[in-house]
Amino acid sequence: MRRWHLRPVLDCVISSSLSSSMSLRSPQMAALSSSLSLYHILVVLIVASHINSCRATNKAKDVYIVYMGSLPEGEYSPASHHLSVLQDGIGESATSESLVRSYTRSFNAFAARLNDEEQQKIASKKEVLSVFPSRTLQLQTTRSWDFVGLTEKIKRNPTVESDIIVGVIDSGIWPESESFSDEGFSPPPKKWKGTCAGGSNFTCNNKLIGARVLYTSFTGGESATARDEQGHGSHTASTAAGNKVPGVSYFGVAEGNARGGVPSARIAAYRVCSKLGCRDEDILAAFDDAIADGVDIITISIGGNPRPFSLDPIAIGAFHAMEKGILTVHSAGNSGPEPSTTASLAPWLFSVAASSTDRQIIDKVTLANGKTLIGNSINSFTLNGTNFPLVYGKDASSKCSVDNARMCEPACLDKVKGKIVVCDARSGRTEAFAAGALGLIWLDEEKQDVAFVVPSPSCGLTPHKLNVVKSYLSSTKNPQGNILKSETIKDPTAPVVASFSSRGPNNIAFDILKPDISAPGIDILAAYSPVGSPSGQSGDKLSVNYSILSGTSMACPHVAAWPMNATKESNSSYGDGEFAFGAGHFNPVKANDPGLVYEASKADYIKMLCSMDIGFFGDCPKDVKGSPKDLNYPSMQALVEAGGRFTVEFPRTVTNVGPANSTYEAKVTKDSRIEVSVKPSTLSFKSSEEKKSFVVTVSGEALQSATRVSASLVWSDGTHNVKSPIVVYTKTV
Repeated sequence: MRRWHLRPVLDCVISSSLSSSMSLRSPQMAALSSSLSLYHILVVLIVASHINSCRATNKAKDVYIVYMGSLPEGEYSPASHHLSVLQDGIGESATSESLVRSYTRSFNAFAARLNDEEQQKIASKKEVLSVFPSRTLQLQTTRSWDFVGLTEKIKRNPTVESDIIVGVIDSGIWPESESFSDEGFSPPPKKWKGTCAGGSNFTCNNKLIGARVLYTSFTGGESATARDEQGHGSHTASTAAGNKVPGVSYFGVAEGNARGGVPSARIAAYRVCSKLGCRDEDILAAFDDAIADGVDIITISIGGNPRPFSLDPIAIGAFHAMEKGILTVHSAGNSGPEPSTTASLAPWLFSVAASSTDRQIIDKVTLANGKTLIGNSINSFTLNGTNFPLVYGKDASSKCSVDNARMCEPACLDKVKGKIVVCDARSGRTEAFAAGALGLIWLDEEKQDVAFVVPSPSCGLTPHKLNVVKSYLSSTKNPQGNILKSETIKDPTAPVVASFSSRGPNNIAFDILKPDISAPGIDILAAYSPVGSPSGQSGDKLSVNYSILSGTSMACPHVAAWPMNATKESNSSYGDGEFAFGAGHFNPVKANDPGLVYEASKADYIKMLCSMDIGFFGDCPKDVKGSPKDLNYPSMQALVEAGGRFTVEFPRTVTNVGPANSTYEAKVTKDSRIEVSVKPSTLSFKSSEEKKSFVVTVSGEALQSATRVSASLVWSDGTHNVKSPIVVYTKTV
């Protein structure tokens, strides 16, 4: 029997209002009949009979997005057309209740509640390009700008930069933050066509020039507001374009100046996320508005699982932004280090991985026997004393098994008051805090290159270091220790891609390298919402205006590149490399004077899609040839067959944006398993904006499965070094 949503079922059966879903299947009925009384069985049968009688009129409906491409030129009413299409699919009487929203400003689409039969009928209409269910996506959760070379001493042009409008699609913004003060700002640029519609008690200014409330998934007690109630949106917005705020820290940790990459730029905030997540139909609405409002760049740190371009609202919205000359910067995701985990795959998206800076935050555990162990956490607490009782989780419970207690499972700890508890699992953080432990030392087996904010004195230790603690516990009758306040140290290995950062290869367009680049995404201090929990822990009542977060969300608003060090840890069969960091690490200073650029137009992207048999964003030219590797992309990547000989060609064209009368020579660095040639190997330009074409040929043989082989091409005129990564790889078996 198919699954039924509870609300429409019970509306029909007993006119009740409940908020979950249920399914009734005949095997379940058989099981019920063996354990329930006759009265209960009759009740269930009556409900089931009513469900069957309501099937024809109350089929389960979900929100679907109906995408119809670009807005037609000339006189055209998209909203009226949307209603017409919807009426044809579901009937006129149900249209008003079904329609969720129309997208009418920057592209042609609408969202509606449909059942399977209705969405299939609408999908069959010739003017409809795709119909897909709306998903719930998640947020991809100071010193960094100095680290990448964008110091306060760098020469800037505030007049030009103040005309830049950054559109932030996220969880909203905290307008009263110092990072968004408009002191010294002139009125918004004349090109701005947006509005300040942040809800009640929300005010914009000449820095925060616009706000919109676009989320539709409300939780209990939520109101429609662009005010950031989680902290994530304020953090990303201030990282991108926040004002310089001196003397900022997280309770004394990581003290310094908080500032965005372009402090004089304007910000427009589009809130699409509630506490329930970020809905596809709301994200698409944000793109629709941001493009029409006149933003210059869009930053979005939201993601989910990989999806075909035609079913991905971020890819669709970013395509229409690209049409208008607007770049969309997108976080690669936090599902690493496994391969093929990034969902930011479209070539018109600038996909950003997360990497480290030279500032690392550590914490220390001291034992009464004189040993000190270094671990991970952002611990702002200083315990009032030198040593405190230590207790192992298995000895701190009177109601759970030994295994459950040592892991500090929920509701296990009842002997931890005034003690620091030691747990064999990361999940123990929740239980120890809830049980009122003085502090916590937990097993940190996973992300050892990143620290997270904790709600009480806490520190994560590697298995080896935790065993040192447990050996001490078993060696004395009165074990004692302490957890010190976190501190910062210099990390000479940076930049290194974060273990959590999502990796390639691209599982949609195999010949397009993703992510594109890496940027600081570990331990980033930036603005926060004072009503958001800095640790995310239930019951954490701390309130902060600035907090430390890690994730590709933090890397995304930083966004050419300089070389990367090898990653510290990886589960990838490909050994990471370019699949982790793309072209390399973000270098904003050199990006300001690149010398040569690779340009691609809407027509180029459509040709690429057509070569993949995706006639989606526009009509395909006749006799389309080639593959995505022919796109004029700065990186060069090709999927080849394992075990055989291969030869692949990458045709490219560069545009001179540097001095006239310049000559560039090709320099190739390669792996011994491949041969790389560049023809011609010299490019001479007589003027600025002049274009020159060349072909890179890569050949080799007998590569094993799940192999990545890398090379690089650098065009150099003695001053500019324009680097392109070259990657050939084979699939896993």
